[in-house]
Amino acid sequence: METDEYREQRERKRTELEALGYAPYGSAFARTGRLAQIRSSFREDARVRAAGRLVTIRAMGKSQFADLRDGTDRFQIYVQKNGVGEAAFQAFKLLDLGDTIGVEGTLFTTRTGEQTLKVESWTLLAKALRPPPEKWHGLKDVEARYRQRYLDLMANPEARARFTARARALRSIRAYLDERGFVEVETPMLQAQAGGAAARPFVTHYGALNTDVYLRIAPELYLKRLLVGGFDKVYELNRNFRNEGLSRTHNPEFTMLELYEAYADVRGMQELVTGLITHTAETVTGSLRAGTEEQPIDLTPPWREVPYADLIRENAGPDWFELDREAARKRAEGLGLSIDPGWDLTLITHEVYEKRVEGALRQPTFVTRFPAALIPLARACEDDAAWADVFELVIGGQEIAPAYTELNDPAEQRRRLEHQAGTEPEKVDEDFLTALEYGMPPAGGMGVGIDRLLMVLTGAEAIRDVILFPQLRPKDT
Repeated sequence: METDEYREQRERKRTELEALGYAPYGSAFARTGRLAQIRSSFREDARVRAAGRLVTIRAMGKSQFADLRDGTDRFQIYVQKNGVGEAAFQAFKLLDLGDTIGVEGTLFTTRTGEQTLKVESWTLLAKALRPPPEKWHGLKDVEARYRQRYLDLMANPEARARFTARARALRSIRAYLDERGFVEVETPMLQAQAGGAAARPFVTHYGALNTDVYLRIAPELYLKRLLVGGFDKVYELNRNFRNEGLSRTHNPEFTMLELYEAYADVRGMQELVTGLITHTAETVTGSLRAGTEEQPIDLTPPWREVPYADLIRENAGPDWFELDREAARKRAEGLGLSIDPGWDLTLITHEVYEKRVEGALRQPTFVTRFPAALIPLARACEDDAAWADVFELVIGGQEIAPAYTELNDPAEQRRRLEHQAGTEPEKVDEDFLTALEYGMPPAGGMGVGIDRLLMVLTGAEAIRDVILFPQLRPKDT
């Protein structure tokens, strides 16, 4: 039947149930426990109250078996005419898959060994007017899984497991940092200036002040203000917003862990992220094996460490850094890359890194010493100011965690930010520079892409598989 026919049929049943005294949308129902708890503490003849959604109904004359699901487990119930009475039994026969009910009765074990609840009374809690997807055999329509995540969660246990894993990961991350003396803080999501990263921001208008404001692209400059103020270990699990494209690894709204530790540097961040990720992996999955069966990832430390320049030479030629801009452009195009005519040698080099190098780094790799021109908020390497004292942790071919030895020289920071702003000096965050002039201690800082980390830990193919409600293109495009 078409969906409209199913709905009309269910509407008629709702009317019949109301006539029999069953309100289609009930009130609170006290439970003995969730279904997983009832199963784990199962005892013959124990009286329990349970609730859940009907996922199967099997009619057997004067009795019916059915399965309830509540998000923690699936549990069989047994409804018999002699047990609930003629009226309640006839009303039960009007129920559909997807309806939510509450039941009360005693526990027993069937001849086949199935733990079961023998129902003595039941109540209707929510009548479903639309049928569940594919009768619980799994929602296969990829488009529907993302646009109607509730159907995905309803029909696919692996989807619920993935988002339960996400919640465990966030708890694990917080616990790991809290135990090491970090303080969780909150910084503004609406900012007068979009700073801390190079990205196109979302712009909105604040009516009360009659001014434009930006959804933050990063919390970095505010967290560093807290270092100036005396917080020496801070972190924020934050939502960032970047008005850019959608892809397998990009969503315009995403979750980041960003943290700063005074008196540390990028080496301290390297040690911290290794412990944080391995702890989280073991907490969430019980293993340091991640990725997929086809492309497994081994998170066992120590992880490879390699300078950016060495990876460029491996992929674009040992003489790459002796080339001029025009020769580099020709060689990059020979490698199949599309090069913007306005790019300088640094940008051409970074295109080689992003298109030829990063995606090939499957196992955990600390890529170190990036061009300083690309990272204006990081301290330069002491042995060569052309390189920044940073790393990017790459796992599964994607950046998971960038970290810096932070720049705390206010004059040098001003010079870099003004250079980055170019002909738009209003983009320089003067208040942040003022804060630096009060003295920010040396520090290490790091961001961890939570969504991408969850992709690694759960083996998800796309970032929208680990975000409950990802941004999607309109249906008509």
